Amino acid sequence: MRIALGVEYAGTHFCGWQFQPHAPSIQGCVEAALSKVAHHPVTVICAGRTDTGVHALAQVIHMDVTAQRSPRSWVLGANANLSKDISILWAQPVDEGFHARFSASARHYRYIILNRPTRPALLAKQVTWEHRPLNVEKMQVAANYLIGTHDFSSYRALACQAKNPIRTLSSLTVSRVDEQVIIEISANAFLHHMVRNIAGVLMTIGCGEQLPLWAKTVLESRNRTQGGVTAPASGLYLCGVDYPSPYIFPKQSIL
Repeated sequence: MRIALGVEYAGTHFCGWQFQPHAPSIQGCVEAALSKVAHHPVTVICAGRTDTGVHALAQVIHMDVTAQRSPRSWVLGANANLSKDISILWAQPVDEGFHARFSASARHYRYIILNRPTRPALLAKQVTWEHRPLNVEKMQVAANYLIGTHDFSSYRALACQAKNPIRTLSSLTVSRVDEQVIIEISANAFLHHMVRNIAGVLMTIGCGEQLPLWAKTVLESRNRTQGGVTAPASGLYLCGVDYPSPYIFPKQSIL
């Protein structure tokens, strides 16, 4: 039986989603918890592998199990064996054609910047702090250059292993809510560090170090060394994953 599950987590104390033998990972903790409920080893596949320190409001995973459990039992049983940094939100049987990663049609991320002169205390690991005033209007002008289908070589990590750098950004918006500047970005898929590199370029433009056209110049260079600083992981959240019919999963509230 194949089961899809929704996962929420704070990535601060983990080496990222993917299992690592030398450090705690989200995948390792989730597999250990679900294995206890199933009474046999469980391997899970995720929609998007998040990096060290990155959070998720609506990660989607799937697993193949022989154990018969109700959706409620999978959720409550797993959460009883997970730390408070990780929570299984829902579980739902799916057919064998479903794949958490390859069936996904779009992914949505949110990047949160606390834009004020003083550093955060309570939100230190949940947002990125920028003390310089950010011009949201200029950031949005820059963001508009990146919407559409492009070669995003300049916006991916040098160590990115993806064979094809072409991605389609369907939406990229920048807004301000009081002291927070929020970047919302949606695409069919993302390259390694792509969202954080885009955020880094937009922040550089927002604080006045570069003009909005620089975002386009970086894009067209197809050279990562032209792209500036990678923004910190602490402000990044995987907010949702879209799937085609008939895969309809619960929508999670967004910060």
